[in-house]
Amino acid sequence: MNLLNILLFFPQGGEGEGGSGVESLIFLALIILVFYLFFIRPQMKKTKEQKKFRESVKKGDRIVTIGGLHGKILEVRENAFIIESEGTRLKIEKSAVNAEASQQGQGQQEKQ
Repeated sequence: MNLLNILLFFPQGGEGEGGSGVESLIFLALIILVFYLFFIRPQMKKTKEQKKFRESVKKGDRIVTIGGLHGKILEVRENAFIIESEGTRLKIEKSAVNAEASQQGQGQQEKQ
């Protein structure tokens, strides 16, 4: 059995097929479109917003890392931040910053 026949649910032959190939291709195209609209596009938008946020962070901002560490930005470098958290200075990659601490606090207050 041909792999393409399995994927597109084509019958192996017989009479009365009448356009099932075109219908299957249209159905497959619709599935791909829905997948793009509901999964790929929102993820790309979220990634773009996170990148924009990381580039806009400046000295003095309070942030939360992916690991849940809360800190204040002391220095901005090309690929990293120097943050202070409870008297300890840490160097973290820009990609490790998840959100601004004030945004995290607002989300917690709304849930309560």
